[in-house]
Amino acid sequence: MISKEKKKKHNTQFWTGFQKEMRKYKSSNGRGISWINYPTDVRDIYVRLEVSPKVAALCFDIQPKDDGIRSLLWEQMTELKVVMENIIGPATAWNEFDREFAGRNISRIHWEIKGLNFYDDSDLPKIKFFLKEKVIAFDKFYQEYKEILIALAE
Repeated sequence: MISKEKKKKHNTQFWTGFQKEMRKYKSSNGRGISWINYPTDVRDIYVRLEVSPKVAALCFDIQPKDDGIRSLLWEQMTELKVVMENIIGPATAWNEFDREFAGRNISRIHWEIKGLNFYDDSDLPKIKFFLKEKVIAFDKFYQEYKEILIALAE
């Protein structure tokens, strides 16, 4: 069992190191970017990088207050599925109703890698590589198609 303090230190070291490593990569539009806090430019759409003892994942969450807008954005993403997966790779799951949070339905597309332990130092390079590869590929897709999502969300 890992203590709370060790978990916190490990998380901080991992994300600080990942952020530092990612500074050398620019967005596909040529600008510098905060990869950990990926700017979608669309309110209530988020890119989340998640790690746990058993899974590392890139998640694309659609969670506007208005369920009609969420449904419209979800429909657009399903229309872009082939293009998106050609660029990023096949998603692990497409969940139109992944969960509810604060009274909002959340739709989620995610890519994950299992079988790696976030608290095993020998797995960290594989986790970083997976997250880096997926977030850079996601950026390539997103920069190309984000204007569609921005228009739909307004």
